[in-house]
Amino acid sequence: DNPPDVADKIKEQLGDDADGPFDVETLEGSVQDNFGKYAALIVGTPTWNTGADTERSGTGWDEIYYSSMQDLNLKGKKVAVFGLGDQESYAENYADATGELHDVFESLGCQMMGYTSQEGYEHEDSKSIRGDKFCGLLCDEVNQEDLTDERVINWVAQLKAEGFLEGGSVDAPPVEVEAETVVIDAEPIDNLVVLEEHSEILDQTIESHANTGFTPYHNPKTKSTMWVSADGRSCYYTVESSSPSFAP
Repeated sequence: DNPPDVADKIKEQLGDDADGPFDVETLEGSVQDNFGKYAALIVGTPTWNTGADTERSGTGWDEIYYSSMQDLNLKGKKVAVFGLGDQESYAENYADATGELHDVFESLGCQMMGYTSQEGYEHEDSKSIRGDKFCGLLCDEVNQEDLTDERVINWVAQLKAEGFLEGGSVDAPPVEVEAETVVIDAEPIDNLVVLEEHSEILDQTIESHANTGFTPYHNPKTKSTMWVSADGRSCYYTVESSSPSFAP
């Protein structure tokens, strides 16, 4: 498992929209001060304590999950998680620690984003499954290393389409964290564009693509919709009143 490599790939796709990546085990200053600077966070972890009920990562995350992090007020902060695992050697516990990372932030009131399809993986089970999706981006650098770049590209595109980089939480106090992390600096905006529930254009777009096997992620600010394939390996965009543009 090598979260730093995947974190670097995520940062590369985000460019100047992100700071980091940071290894929280070696962060200078308090993690509270470091996390308090950002409106959105991408955090990741390996899974070393395979099969454990809690503290599954085997990293500094385990030291703060149920202690100092419980005192934080992160309500409304946008968070996306990623993780690594070996789905053949640990088929029944693939990337379990990512699920715990997700649940701790969710329990603190964070807005969790970036859920992905299980299609294309060879695992049997995982504590990182929520509903029928993974709770974030999962990579297997042991058995599917050749798919990592493509998965990262599509995931970052999905986050952007979901509005991850837009706006921010409402003046949340500083935050604490630990482990391999990419931290996203999302500048707040004064006015949020809200999509009307019964938008005729959106309804027509979704209807026309509903049977293609692609899941829509609509961005009301840019008025674009990203369609992600079930296996998470391809996507394309549609813009209201314009022709689709395809992503690599």
